[in-house]
Amino acid sequence: MIRRQNLERSASIAIRAGVLLLVLGLTAIAQDRNPVIIIPGLSGSELRHKDTGERIWFRALRSKAEDIRLPISDDIATNHDLLVPGDVLRAVRIGGLKVADVYGGLVEALEGRAGYREDSWTTPAKRGSAAALYVFPYDWRLDNVTNARRLFRQVEDLKRKLNKPDLKFDIVSHSMGGLISRYAAMYGDADLPTGVTSPVPTWAGAEHFNKIILIGTPNEGSAMALNTLLNGFMLGGVRIDLPFVHDSSKFTVFTIPSVYQLLPAPGTLRAFDDKLNPVEIDIYDPTVWNNFGWNVIRDEGFANEFSKSEQARAERYFESALERAKRLHNALAAPTVKPSDVSFHVMGSECRSSLDSILIYRDGSANTWKTLFKPRAFTRSDGVRVTDSQLKKVMMTPGDGVVTRRSLESATKAPMPGKLSAAAMETTIFVCEEHTRLPKNSLMQDHVMAVLGAKPNMASPYAASGR
Repeated sequence: MIRRQNLERSASIAIRAGVLLLVLGLTAIAQDRNPVIIIPGLSGSELRHKDTGERIWFRALRSKAEDIRLPISDDIATNHDLLVPGDVLRAVRIGGLKVADVYGGLVEALEGRAGYREDSWTTPAKRGSAAALYVFPYDWRLDNVTNARRLFRQVEDLKRKLNKPDLKFDIVSHSMGGLISRYAAMYGDADLPTGVTSPVPTWAGAEHFNKIILIGTPNEGSAMALNTLLNGFMLGGVRIDLPFVHDSSKFTVFTIPSVYQLLPAPGTLRAFDDKLNPVEIDIYDPTVWNNFGWNVIRDEGFANEFSKSEQARAERYFESALERAKRLHNALAAPTVKPSDVSFHVMGSECRSSLDSILIYRDGSANTWKTLFKPRAFTRSDGVRVTDSQLKKVMMTPGDGVVTRRSLESATKAPMPGKLSAAAMETTIFVCEEHTRLPKNSLMQDHVMAVLGAKPNMASPYAASGR
């Protein structure tokens, strides 16, 4: 009996020791990994009323009084209202029923399959640096530089709370969130440089960031942003401005600086005339918008949507929004020697037909300019029919349905000789998926974990070496 008790006691001690060693081993592995920050894309964060805490974006039902328009001011960097970011948008629910996953699946995958643990920016755990996971919700309507600077300051504050001045973070960013992470890495808490044609990145973010993953990021912008500014937010090619959903009209989009900053980067817009000949267009010249009938201020309904004082400020605001968007693109594309301890990893899709070019032609019967964002057949003024298939060849290209591979890889603007482009990437990985579904794609999640070091031995048949 005594012998049996001794054996059981020895076995129990051995099991506890084994468990302890396993826990210590997993902890050591976890501590070897940097904490991770998830940065969502456009519309991927909740917006709440600052005073009441009421969630305004996104919810299925709304009152007519709710408005996500921003004030009109020519000081783009300070435009804001009473809405503030809440949580990242984890799922869309209607009547308590989850109808779509947004970023919740990515958080759950990193926690459940990679061993990360979500933590708080304001009250981090004592071990908040050991494989911790932080989400970075932000007001996606605002200027991207404003949000990049906030990210930089928030990371600085967190490191002080953790008492770890040398700690570095990895970033997993989706869509527009990639532009925010790139700017934070390249310029830190500095505003856009003024009075210079060739910005020089300081790489102030190198002290905070190590691996930066860009999922479906429009590094050279998207022609879809022009469509949004002209026609409002679209969902599957259809306006989502329904009575029970938020206002998404072109008048609302007009007030949102971040959408201007998603326009094709200077020198990257591809446009064709009715004979399918290339046309050079400076999309950042306000007179071009007036000439082609793009400027919403000239719309007959504009006066009904904005007050007299807003109308008086509208032109200057519009010019400032375009000018700041151009400066942001130039700052991100600045040739530079990137620090060796900062790495960029591009992930996206190339299996979906995506808008790469626009077509502009004169409609003789209406005496107006027409801008096509879809390859729809039309008849030229000389009677010649231009078919869908002809238009597809010049307007569409591989991508994820929103962001083209060309924009994802910053392929238009080549690096300067002897220097690395700011967008030069260590790895490029593709899966077949739609833009909005990329973060919840299980294969994409596996690639993210592999880059983060959570699955160091995973072989990726889709991975390709960086350029």
